[in-house]
Order: sequence, then structure tokens, then C-alpha cells
Amino acid sequence: MGGELMQAGPRAKRQPAWHMLASEFRDATLNEKGSGEFDPSFVITKLGAKVNRVIVAGLLERLEVRETANGSTLYQGQLRDPSGQHYFSVGDYASEAMRELTTTLTAKIEAGEPELVLMVAKARWYQTEEGAIYTSLRPEEACIIDGKTYANWITRACQGTIERMDAFSASLELEPNKQAYSESESIPANLVEGLVTSRNHYGEIDLEQYKLNIMQALDIAEGKMSSATKPVPVLNVSVTVEGDDEAEGSDLEECVLSLIRQLDQGDGVDFEALLSNANARGFARPDCEAMLDDLSEKGIVHEPRFGWFKIVE
Repeated sequence: MGGELMQAGPRAKRQPAWHMLASEFRDATLNEKGSGEFDPSFVITKLGAKVNRVIVAGLLERLEVRETANGSTLYQGQLRDPSGQHYFSVGDYASEAMRELTTTLTAKIEAGEPELVLMVAKARWYQTEEGAIYTSLRPEEACIIDGKTYANWITRACQGTIERMDAFSASLELEPNKQAYSESESIPANLVEGLVTSRNHYGEIDLEQYKLNIMQALDIAEGKMSSATKPVPVLNVSVTVEGDDEAEGSDLEECVLSLIRQLDQGDGVDFEALLSNANARGFARPDCEAMLDDLSEKGIVHEPRFGWFKIVE
């Protein structure tokens, strides 16, 4: 069951939290330390997110307790979402509510009862002697969730990833500086600073893996929850072909019909689910809406109820 987040108690003003898939956070190798004693520090992802805090969710795969050198207790765990794993730790510094939940979850893991968990966490990183940087999380608050809550989180995290990918693509057409990005209508204000730093550090990046992660995640969110603990089959859907309107329309039609066939559990497929999946595969939302209208007029698809689409048998 979904539940209320267990609060970590009073604290200073916090940075906004990003809904983020594990793959984006895991790939980050750049951090920015605050200049003052109380200034926040950030992990900067390849897509330009300046992350101080994140909202993550997934299957709790491991949670173990160990004693540190100074005698304190430290729990270390792994949380898996459709794109990969988050590593996190909970120590004596955590709130009483967070420590109590961690103890409960540890017992469940030991009993072979893995749970879906959502957490709000601070972004952390550490650097090896060789100079490699690895990210981790320090949970502030968390709760056990149900499949519906997990699916909603996946959808929101995927949408955020798509928005950052779009902004990153737009940044490639501009000089990597704050003025150019601030003047662009395609780059949100909260990504300007992060994208400037990201572009100058990472350079150009390959977005294909992020696109694959999104497709896999949305497949799970749209009813394939049994796939949450194993690799998800990827739909073999063609992408658009630039410069060929006829081919592009054919590819989009094939994509929409394929998605309906794959996602229809008997009642049709929700309008937003179709648009989100098609958008993740490279098709613009307005084009998808127009294609649904066209397919409806041709009698190829119909709406058994408003906003839900089925293929006419």
C-alpha cells in the first residue's frame, strides 16, 4: 500500500527534488561543492540537472547493517528501478522514523519479502584514489508503496528525463554559455546553469541509452509490473525518418498501432499513456494526436470510452 512519507524532522530550507531514473544519476561524474559552510553541494548529470535532492523509487533488493570503525551503525542498500540501481546508506544521523523504517525493511529483506520503496534523498558522491567518482544517496524520508504509486512515479521520472533530453538537444545548437541558454525558449530556467556546466565537462553524449531506459520504464508503468524485477522486452518500433514526410507518417502509424496492441489489457489504452510512449520513441505529441484522429476517422481505431483507444477488430 502507498503511505505517507516518514518525515525527517525540522531542517533548513531544502533544494527542490528531481524525479530521476537511476541511469541518469548513476552516469554522473561531476560534482559542485558549495562555497560556504552551509551552501548546498550538487551532483551534475549529463542531461544538465543540478541535483542536491532526488525522489527515487524501485524494488529494494538489498539492505545490510554493519558496524563502522567508530562504533556507529550503518545500513547500506540497493534500490532498483527499470533503468538500473541506486546505492544508499542510512546511519545514526538519520531521523528516528527513517531508522525505524530501515529496521523494518531489513527484516523484510532477510525474510525474503522485497518491497517497492519510494524515498526522498540527498545526492552524495565519493571519489576513489584513482580519481573515479561514484554517486550514492542518503535518504531523508521514505515509505513502502504499491504498484500504482510506483507506476505514477515512473511516468513522472520519464517525463522529466524526456524534458531534460529535449533541452540538452536544443543546447547543442547554441554556444555553451549562460546567456545563450537563458535566451533560448527550449531550455527551462532550472536547467541553464547545469547544462552549461554539463556541456563543458561531458561534451556531446549519446542519448540512445536514455531513450531505451524510458521505453523499458514506460512498458512497466503501463501494466507490466511483473517485469519490475527482470529485464523488460523492448518493443521493435521504427523511429522517424527526417526529410521524408510519407515515411515519417507510416512510421508513426506503425508505432501507434503497435503500442495499442502491446499495451491493451482488454479495456483499450489511455490517451496519455499512448502519447508518453510514442513521445519516448521520438514522435512529437501533436503528431501523435493527429495520427489518433486520422486512425479514428478511418475506422482503424475507436474509443470504447472517452480517452481510451482500441483497434477495431
